[in-house]
Parts: sequence; C-alpha cells; structure tokens
Amino acid sequence: MEVYKLNGKTYPCSTTVTMDYIGGKWKTVILWYLSISPHRFSELRKKLMMVTERTLSLQLKQLVEDGLVNRKVYAKKAPMKVVYSLIKFGESLIPLLKVLSNWGEKVVEEKER
Repeated sequence: MEVYKLNGKTYPCSTTVTMDYIGGKWKTVILWYLSISPHRFSELRKKLMMVTERTLSLQLKQLVEDGLVNRKVYAKKAPMKVVYSLIKFGESLIPLLKVLSNWGEKVVEEKER
C-alpha cells in the first residue's frame, strides 16, 4: 500500500488527500456555487441558509488556505467588499463535483420510487 506525503501530512491513500481538501459538510457546496460565479460572503450565506456564519467563514478560510479559492478584498469604499472565486486548482475539482451531484440525483430518484 502506497503512503502519500503532502504539505507535511501523511495520507494512507489518495482518497484521503482528496477528502482533506473537500471534506466538511459545506466545502463541496461552496465550491459548486463558486464554479457558477464569484460570490460575496453574504450571497453565499443566503444560498446556504442552513450553515452558520462561523462555519461558512471557517470553510471559506480553509478553501483559501488550501489554494482552491481566491479571496479578494475591495477596500476602496465603505463597507469593505470581499469576493470569493475559484482559482485554477479549485476549478480542477468541478468534474468531480459534477459526478458527485449526478450520483446524488440518482440516489434521490431511486429512493423516491
């Protein structure tokens, strides 16, 4: 069995590397919305009504730190404006998210019968 090392962390398999980046209840949903267009925090908050502000903030911070999402601050006018967008590394996850979404749709269809 191959062991993976990345950024000072050791992973038992490649799936755990992936889950380290997208694990968490809201990260995949955040990435999905950002794949459509850049969003301000408040816009994401409205779309993800069930997530707390703290959780959304933490998940966004992790996505930025992991190099999947860009956080751009526009401080020219008050109030300060912050916009989140996907960067190339984050965009590389979109095909995976589409597969996960399709799987979820099939599960819902099967369970509704």
